Amino acid sequence: MIDILERFSGPLLSGAGLTLQLTLIAALLAGCLSLPLALLRRSPSIAWRWPVRLYVSFFRGTPLLAQLFLVYYGSGQFRVPLTEAGLWWFFRDPYYCALLTFVLNSTAYQVEILRGGLRAVPTGQIEAGVAMGMRRFDLYRKIVLPNAYRIVFPALGNEIILLLKGSAVVSVITVLDVMGQTRRAFSQTFDLSLYFWAAVLYLLMTTLFVMLWRRLEACLTRHLHNRSAQPNKHRSLLNRLSTGVAR
Repeated sequence: MIDILERFSGPLLSGAGLTLQLTLIAALLAGCLSLPLALLRRSPSIAWRWPVRLYVSFFRGTPLLAQLFLVYYGSGQFRVPLTEAGLWWFFRDPYYCALLTFVLNSTAYQVEILRGGLRAVPTGQIEAGVAMGMRRFDLYRKIVLPNAYRIVFPALGNEIILLLKGSAVVSVITVLDVMGQTRRAFSQTFDLSLYFWAAVLYLLMTTLFVMLWRRLEACLTRHLHNRSAQPNKHRSLLNRLSTGVAR
């Protein structure tokens, strides 16, 4: 096993870099798209709400592999119009097709996560902002969105982890990510230990991401911990004073 690792460590690490690149770019783009779609998802107008709902239902209700095939192989059915529109360079590249699929898929999940966060914002805080005369834009910018993202932050991390692990499907369209490099190496050696090392790489990437995400969450919610620690300090001080008086 060690000999195999030494021989193919370079390609596997290269594939890990490509996996992280695809995942992070797709997650960032999905994060940018999910906010306006989540707001439309909560719109009272059916004309705005239902198209987003259908989009979310489709991409959350179908397998990621099927979506990848639809984008990669399905775009070939429209080669002439795509060429005329100057877009064929994008859809003929498996990397860009995988990236587009990941963005569409992750956006659908992030829309629902964020919608739940928007609904979970305490109404008392919103009413307080309205009572202070805040405009709707300022209300969302200063109260609703910060609270919503704080609430859904762990769920967003879980979604990115699922996207990272699901990215292994891109190997079927010749993208040389971790699994693509592993399949290529296995076709040369027929050594099953390569898949073990691929699993170890995925485990290391997810573990590192979880540690970084938790650190980031702790930094973003530090003020909440400090605020909750203040009553404990006052309570302990009162206990000591009351004990001294009792003595």
